[in-house]
Amino acid sequence: MDTNLNAYAVGHLHEVAMGPQIVEYLERIDATLAPYGGRFLVHGARAEVREGNWAGDLIIIGFPDLARARAWYDSPEYQAIIPLRADNSRGDILIVDGCGADHAATDVLA
Repeated sequence: MDTNLNAYAVGHLHEVAMGPQIVEYLERIDATLAPYGGRFLVHGARAEVREGNWAGDLIIIGFPDLARARAWYDSPEYQAIIPLRADNSRGDILIVDGCGADHAATDVLA
C-alpha cells in the first residue's frame, strides 16, 4: 500500500464508446493529474469477479489527500476534458477519502 496516497477518485464506467473524443480524453488526463499528485492505481484492467456481477471498467486514481483530489476534479484543466468522457460513456465517478494504515474493520462501529 502506498501510504502517500490517502484519497481516491474512483470511476466505474459501464459503457464506453471508444472514438476520437475518448482518445483525446486519455491523451490529456495525465497532465491534469500531475499538479495534484494524482496517479493511476487501476486503469483498464479486467476484474476477476469472485462474487456477484460486474460489468464495465474500474478506474482508481490515488491522491495525497482529499483536498488535492477535489482540487483536481474541480480544476479548469480537468473540467475542460470531462465532456470528452461524459458524452461518450455511462458510469459513476466518486471522490473518496482513504483510511489510515492502522484502520481496523471494527473502527466503523464507533
